[in-house]
Amino acid sequence: MLNQLKNIKTGPLAIALTLALSATVSTSAFGKITEQEANRLGQDLTALGAEKAGNADGSIPAWTGGITKTPDGFKAGQHHSNIFADDKALFVIDSKNYQQYAAFLSPGQQALFKLYPDTFKMPVYPTRRTASYPQYVYDATKQYATTAELVEQGNGVTGTARGIPFPIPENGLEAIWNHILRYRGEKITRNGGQAMPTAGGDYTFIGFDDKVIFQYSLPESTPEQLAQSNILFKLSQQVTSPARLRGTALLVHETMDQVKTPRNAWTYNTGQRRVRKAPNVAYDAPGTASDGLRTNDDLDMFNGSPNRYNWTLKGKQELYIPYNSYKLHQQGIDYDDILHPGHINPELTRFEKHRVWVVEATLKEDMRHLYKKRVFFIDEDSWQIHVADVYDNRDELYRVNMAHGLNYYEVPTHWSTLDVYHDLSSRRYLAIGLDNNEKMYDFDADITGKDFTTQALRRAGRR
Repeated sequence: MLNQLKNIKTGPLAIALTLALSATVSTSAFGKITEQEANRLGQDLTALGAEKAGNADGSIPAWTGGITKTPDGFKAGQHHSNIFADDKALFVIDSKNYQQYAAFLSPGQQALFKLYPDTFKMPVYPTRRTASYPQYVYDATKQYATTAELVEQGNGVTGTARGIPFPIPENGLEAIWNHILRYRGEKITRNGGQAMPTAGGDYTFIGFDDKVIFQYSLPESTPEQLAQSNILFKLSQQVTSPARLRGTALLVHETMDQVKTPRNAWTYNTGQRRVRKAPNVAYDAPGTASDGLRTNDDLDMFNGSPNRYNWTLKGKQELYIPYNSYKLHQQGIDYDDILHPGHINPELTRFEKHRVWVVEATLKEDMRHLYKKRVFFIDEDSWQIHVADVYDNRDELYRVNMAHGLNYYEVPTHWSTLDVYHDLSSRRYLAIGLDNNEKMYDFDADITGKDFTTQALRRAGRR
């Protein structure tokens, strides 16, 4: 049945048909794809499993490789220039006309027009399918497409490395693991921060320094090595500002097979001056310094173990999602110009129509979580979740999350520059990734496993 869904051309009628058919798709089958299916990669499908062709009306073009070279004069370490600065918006969606475009908006996006009728807007630009990745990621995706499989209950992955494990997904769990395991570089340091404006617009900037090694994505990684180490990535984070939080630190070792070993996490508290194991850095515990505006598994739109939800692959649809957000990313913008009451400055955003996989997560009867249902809209070209609609235990829309993505063309990889989590009830939001006035990401960082020990965490926290 799902193979039928993949061949449906998207549009309002096709969207309805896709979503209706998807009710019969089971998430219990964790089978591998065939050689014949894998041979579609690089043919009618891209190397990562997206439809290579454009859509019927031409509003989504064909994928022709994405960005394959850096702009003239660009050097690694610089902020990324707006290579589409000459593009003009095709139209602007606002509270007066959003119903005209409802077929291409998520329920959460529509809710933002209702909540902020005078200020929330979505400027829509020509669609540019810019997502691109190193050749070894493409090669690994095809190499392991017929061997990758989910472990028991879908709480881990085996038989794969480096690439997208399930480029032709058969269920919602496979699609969400594609997001979790997508390529974002290898060894990275990031400087930036977050802010949580009040309803009136006041905020405090909270600075972070991050280090991360994506073990899964290292060119030398193999399925056998990953099975032995059982490490997906290692993350170290230190709070740099304000003064009252400076020195607070976090260390995470994320596992590939979370049945075998759950996530390991430790925190360093400056008041106690000691490292403590932190089992609560997971699921719906409040995120670091987030004022309760996101859960731990909200970070990166979704992360961690999927075991508390039933996952359903609903099919594909066309959606306006934040994409090629170079204007929002550009160097030197004052954070006051980005952070407006209720939502970020719409004049700095860029939305494009893209095909997305729709994945619905519903809370299992015997599990507890702040969110009863989550609907993820995953870009077919990158496997990045770009929009997430979140529902509370009353089945009402609670939060609307959006990842404003772009191509970091020196790597290359498609990743977000700013993640924004809108809380509808409090009329507040959290913006993570503010880096316009910070040192740009280093995708070739000189870091090793020694930087991700509890001893290193203690030393970093004391600085």
